[in-house]
Amino acid sequence: MSGPVRPVVSRDNAYFFEGTRARELRIQKCKACGVLRHPPGPACPECGAFDRGFVLAQGEGTVFSYLVHHAPKVPGKELPLVIALVDLDEGVRMVAEVTGPVEIGDRLRVGWNVIDDELTLPIWTKVDR
Repeated sequence: MSGPVRPVVSRDNAYFFEGTRARELRIQKCKACGVLRHPPGPACPECGAFDRGFVLAQGEGTVFSYLVHHAPKVPGKELPLVIALVDLDEGVRMVAEVTGPVEIGDRLRVGWNVIDDELTLPIWTKVDR
């Protein structure tokens, strides 16, 4: 089986993948107005400023929606594959790969899937209440 599809890293999202290598979940933050956003981009959607930084997320959230991918095959992944929209406690929504079945409203916690020295990806697991 081949390795996973690698994300395209740009100057807008490099901080995010630097963070995942350090086991940190980083969320872009506008330094001008404080708005958090994900996915990251070059300008703040609220005030238009280009001055951006990031905050560290706690790495927990709630399943807003999900799907179970059965086909076609995804390089480097075992099917079925659960993909969820997770509402992070910090107030942004993130697309997430989840281990195991979930339901809307389930709580998730981030973990780390180390692919190689250059790539670590977030992977989410259900939190028992």
